[in-house]
Amino acid sequence: MPVADPAADQLVDPDAIDTSLRSPGERSRTFAGILVNTALANITTSYLWFALTFWVYLETRNVIATGVIGGAYMLLIALSSISFGTYVDRYRKLSVMRFAAGFTLVMFVLAGIMFLLTPTASLLDLLQPWFWLFTLIILIGAVVENMRNIALSTTVTILIEPERRANANGLVGMVQGLMFVITSVLSGLSVGLLGMGWTVVVAVVLTALAFAHLLTLRMPEEVRAAATDAHGGFDLRGSLAAVMAISGLFALILFSTFNNFIGGVYMALMDPYGLEMFPVELWGTVFAFGATGFIVGGALIGKFGLGSNPLRTMLLAVVIMGVLGAVFTLREWAWLYVAGIWLYLVLVPFVEAAEQTIIQKVVPLHRQGRVFGFAMAFESAAAPITAFLIAPIAQFWIIPYARSAEGSAQLAPLLGEGVSRGIALVFLVAGVIMIAAALLAFLTPVYRRVSASYVQPASGEPQIS
Repeated sequence: MPVADPAADQLVDPDAIDTSLRSPGERSRTFAGILVNTALANITTSYLWFALTFWVYLETRNVIATGVIGGAYMLLIALSSISFGTYVDRYRKLSVMRFAAGFTLVMFVLAGIMFLLTPTASLLDLLQPWFWLFTLIILIGAVVENMRNIALSTTVTILIEPERRANANGLVGMVQGLMFVITSVLSGLSVGLLGMGWTVVVAVVLTALAFAHLLTLRMPEEVRAAATDAHGGFDLRGSLAAVMAISGLFALILFSTFNNFIGGVYMALMDPYGLEMFPVELWGTVFAFGATGFIVGGALIGKFGLGSNPLRTMLLAVVIMGVLGAVFTLREWAWLYVAGIWLYLVLVPFVEAAEQTIIQKVVPLHRQGRVFGFAMAFESAAAPITAFLIAPIAQFWIIPYARSAEGSAQLAPLLGEGVSRGIALVFLVAGVIMIAAALLAFLTPVYRRVSASYVQPASGEPQIS
């Protein structure tokens, strides 16, 4: 029978979770198996996602197309994450992961069938519905796979001891970095050497392998789905209540959103900038090298944690990311661009792990799915806003201005010369805005309140037997 936990303002079901079944080491190995499987699934969806972006830009040379694709992906995540979090709270975590894996497999198979039956010229015609339908099928499959990432965050709470959760979240970031390294290389080589058709085939095979492996995993600590106040398939009211029940939690989500505003600019323009500088096969390899920063950042967190105040660590990382975003394209130098990407990606796991670690400590397990889903929805909405706004502005105004004789002369003292000075100007402005937003956050009362609440004993710590 569920019992009330007044401190957490939430039903706690002591019979749903039993961490006494196995030792911490055994639970860590189970988490490692789930993490590896999620990595394989993320690699597959990112591989197809990267390939789609490369293929569309190379065939159309249109940054609006890549901006819309990137923005649509993040917008779909924003619209669906509340539902994802609701289902994570209502059902067993492995069951949610298996559903997401099966759904993604079906969508990728449909994409392959459509590519086979539709002429390439029709697929690449932005005025025809086939381009948008093909893109939407791939995006939906990739978006639903993100349900697994919400479930993964809750398995950290179930399987990992509280004092080791920051380190576990760092390992999650490290695995995400490995995903980028592998997929950026494979996607560039795949599009350049195999073409988009065989790329879809490879994605289907890898997705099927990940699904089969997931069926072999077990998590006996989760005896059954825990008692929860989640309702229906889109519990927006419950998600808001879960966030607002913890003082300062909404502000934490706002703080972590700073990273996503500039992320929308990168989403729309980073690949076009790189593809103007490198051939597609080499660009995939270059981005893979930059993405090793993810692995380094995650490994540093896995080894050393996030310090006594993860929120302070998060905001410092955002400030440095803004500086990097402002300077890494000041000149059209390949080494500067690659170094900036690498350093930027070293810091991304710190932002994400800090938010996850705080939520895992202060939010009851039975509400964590909706809180993580709400955070993903809110933060993901920031990137499409900037991507949708900046792509047409860059395509029709900034890039033509920067390439004109007058614009090139005016920008040369600050940004040097080159074909991508318009994109560099966008990066510079976005980085300065990001720095200012993060520094202002340090001065807010909410920052002090959230920082103080984290070091206190967590009233919302999930009560599991």
